[in-house]
Amino acid sequence: MQADLSGFRRATRVRNSLSVFRFEFLARYLGQPTVTKIALATSTKYPQLTEDDRLLLAPLAAHNIHAEPAIWDDPQFDWTTCAAIVIRSCWDYHLQPEKFLRWITHFDSANIPVFNPASLIRWNANKSYLCDLEAKGVPIVPTYWGEDPTPILLQDKLSELGWKQAVVKPRISATAYRTQLVTRDSVDSAQPLFDELRRTSGVMVQKFMESVSTEGEWSLIFFSGAFSHAILKKPQPGDFRVQNDFGGTSQLVDPPPHVLASATRALPAVHPTVYARVDGVVEGDQFLLMELELIEPMLFLADHSQAPNRFAHAISNALAIHRPQAT
Repeated sequence: MQADLSGFRRATRVRNSLSVFRFEFLARYLGQPTVTKIALATSTKYPQLTEDDRLLLAPLAAHNIHAEPAIWDDPQFDWTTCAAIVIRSCWDYHLQPEKFLRWITHFDSANIPVFNPASLIRWNANKSYLCDLEAKGVPIVPTYWGEDPTPILLQDKLSELGWKQAVVKPRISATAYRTQLVTRDSVDSAQPLFDELRRTSGVMVQKFMESVSTEGEWSLIFFSGAFSHAILKKPQPGDFRVQNDFGGTSQLVDPPPHVLASATRALPAVHPTVYARVDGVVEGDQFLLMELELIEPMLFLADHSQAPNRFAHAISNALAIHRPQAT
């Protein structure tokens, strides 16, 4: 019985994979342009995608790719009708990360490619990936991971590290969720958050880099490993968060050569990507990585005229690699 069930599952995966491309074969046979359907995974807050992501639809259509918005946790959507899934504005995944990662893993068994790849998404979902990158020689913002076996007082830890200010946040987070800036004078207010995160999903404490307030935080966007454009983000006066949700501003800027070179060096440390955003700050003459965003980063497509075309081209190339070959 178990053997029969395993065989049935294998047959189902093959059938799902082939059904996605059956109409492509017929189109080629009839001499018609091939149109491939993919899903752009989003969240309930953005059922028709963000304004920025909608700029991707026309360039994809030019590649004969029909992109359909789909809410990632919608049980009614039939993902097996799609040739691939591209993760976009799933900006609530951190609220139910186990469910999100199960959803991602489902596509492995269904033989449906995900961009970025499912294995990379699982690795990138927990910010402890920064430890892996640091071990490979990528300079990161000084980070304390709270893994001491004994109780920890943040006040004592900041003094020990010599940090005047620090940012406490979960290891699984997005859009500054449960993120708190503390000074040595206000650090006691973050102790409950720090303790709770240590007990549950994991905590990280990063040194607050003054350059975020004075010079800004860099976001460098790459498609298929090639640099596309860079954004410099700044918080509003009196805040430390650069996201526009909190009044932050952003502008298209040409990065200095050393910033571009440092950001580019972070990508070979991971598997090939369809899209990537490298976030960091400049301290002295060194670019320090804050985050390598490989799941659902905003890619600032509206800020560069060629960005939507570059992203669409990257998706088209990735599809070509995963498309079943005719025999």
